[in-house]
Amino acid sequence: MAVLGRNDERAACCGLPDAVHRLNLDGVAASEEVIMRRSLTLLCVLACHTATPDTARRSAETFGEWSSPINVGPPVNTEYNDTYAFLSRDELTMYFTSDRPGGLGGDDLWFTTRASLDDPWEDPQNMSALNTDKADSLAVLSSDEHLMFFHSTRPGGCGAGDIWMTRRHNTRSQEWNPPMNLGCVLNTAVTEIAPAFFENPETGQVTLFYGSNRPGGFGGLGTFDVYASVVGEDGYFGPGALVPDFSSAGRDTRIFIRKDGLEVFITSDRTGGQGLIDIWTSTRETLSDPWPTPIDVPGPVNSACDDGSPWLSGEHHSGDGRQFLEPDACASGRDKSLN
Repeated sequence: MAVLGRNDERAACCGLPDAVHRLNLDGVAASEEVIMRRSLTLLCVLACHTATPDTARRSAETFGEWSSPINVGPPVNTEYNDTYAFLSRDELTMYFTSDRPGGLGGDDLWFTTRASLDDPWEDPQNMSALNTDKADSLAVLSSDEHLMFFHSTRPGGCGAGDIWMTRRHNTRSQEWNPPMNLGCVLNTAVTEIAPAFFENPETGQVTLFYGSNRPGGFGGLGTFDVYASVVGEDGYFGPGALVPDFSSAGRDTRIFIRKDGLEVFITSDRTGGQGLIDIWTSTRETLSDPWPTPIDVPGPVNSACDDGSPWLSGEHHSGDGRQFLEPDACASGRDKSLN
């Protein structure tokens, strides 16, 4: 009762009606749509419980230069395309996209585990419960690791490619519920790709960033820009808003915002880079400051090849972003490298 009472008290923080918190408390089976909304609602309640809006303003930390990338190697990397990797919070599970044999077709979602930080990665396993014979890729986890968002071109969506969501009850398990489309408010008749989850550490506001080639962007018709959708009072993600700070006249897709919200990395082929696709970055002093114009991350991170879709280390390193995963198109196929 105390937990439910706390959830009700947090409704004002989340901006959600009390009725939302009372869904399915009697254990009655709910529709997939209600489950999705409840998952996002509970995530918002957790965020409100842990947010610290009254603390002193956060300020940006300063780090040294990036080291030279090291190929992650087999069995994670293969002669095929192995891309878009990220680690779980304890850094014992790696999720990634691959078109290697043994999948359901084209790009699939895969995962691999290791017993400890000092142990090697085990043979990857196909996430067959989530994959289809279409393209399934570019996954990301919510901050509590109960939700996974990913891009898919499977039937049943709103356009050429949509963002889908799946949920699990146990974060130590790979038993995921059947994926659900995020709906045709966030998704459109064109393509939404490369979701990036961010939870504001001060307000608890949950935002999903993603790339979209919808009309109205900076790059013109058919070019991808970065958009953002926030969780609204109804528990759903709202319509996407163009993010000018992260977008350009080029192709801008996947971003990664450091846990403290003060550093962002953007995948872009905008002019001024070192290769075809580069990783760009911007750092701000506080969460209330605007983002400065992104700059190209200098070598050895970027190269003359495609470099993008970065992931920063998180909880295990106190969210400091001292480790960096990125695909490397100069390697055999497209492999993952670690800085």
